[in-house]
Amino acid sequence: MRVLVVGAGAVGGYFGGRLSEKGVDVTFLVRERRRKQLEEQGLQINSVHGDASFRPKTIVAGEEAEPFDLILLSTKAYHLQNAIADFRPYVSERTAIMPLLNGILHFGILAEEFGEEKVLGGLCFIEATLGEKGEIIQTSPIHDLVFGERSGEKSERILKIAESFSGANANFRLSDNINRDLWQKYLFISTMSGITTLMRAPIGPIREQPNGRETVQHLLHEIITVMKAVDAPLVDHVAEALMKQIDGLGFEMKSSMQRDMEKQLPVEADHLHGFLFQIARKEQIATPVLEAVYANLKIYQQLLG
Repeated sequence: MRVLVVGAGAVGGYFGGRLSEKGVDVTFLVRERRRKQLEEQGLQINSVHGDASFRPKTIVAGEEAEPFDLILLSTKAYHLQNAIADFRPYVSERTAIMPLLNGILHFGILAEEFGEEKVLGGLCFIEATLGEKGEIIQTSPIHDLVFGERSGEKSERILKIAESFSGANANFRLSDNINRDLWQKYLFISTMSGITTLMRAPIGPIREQPNGRETVQHLLHEIITVMKAVDAPLVDHVAEALMKQIDGLGFEMKSSMQRDMEKQLPVEADHLHGFLFQIARKEQIATPVLEAVYANLKIYQQLLG
């Protein structure tokens, strides 16, 4: 199986690197600067699960290459349109596309561009970042990639992908219900990123402040109400389960969106909270905390320029 990983940052570099380490035929679609860096230093993974270092195969947009069996899309949502233009030439009739972006909005965009049948469900859980020299630093026990057919079918192609992923040094898991998993993660991510960016604080101090914890609960219930309005396949007692998960997070835990704001980087405001807010308006659902979260992010974007 030939795999094209779009991007060699913390997420794409880690999971693509683990597949390469196993012996899967992986090529990374990168910018010229990143390719030069990889050519000089190799792809380096520094991880609690074991380090790895090798020189990966790379291409830049526009270079000739045979079509790939699987495209693993690991960019940020605000780079999605550019990424689509970059990898489009490498899509053939047999190519499947597995996005690892947060949220749900991108599935409709990718389906419109390439056809519903080409787009698989995919998500990941990982704490990883790029070091000063472009190395991938992964420090937590969690390094999970979950995938599946959005139809729920155990198709021939998804089983082949699962076989290719099997044995790699990361938790690649074929889901029994990828749509439920996607919405469940969307709920967690939108709640955590929303509250930590709004409060400009890690989750611990927010939980300790009674009004802070109540605000988390209000935001969570608002988002659940919005998701249920579009028949999202959430599990039973999802609010209780997610609050238990939030209560179990480390005191200094920050969302990746909050870390991006602290670094004065772009954020995925429209892709995550904006999409939910649009649904709320359409369905005439009152979401005052979600509205405050979204306004906060849009103001940040405006000031960022």
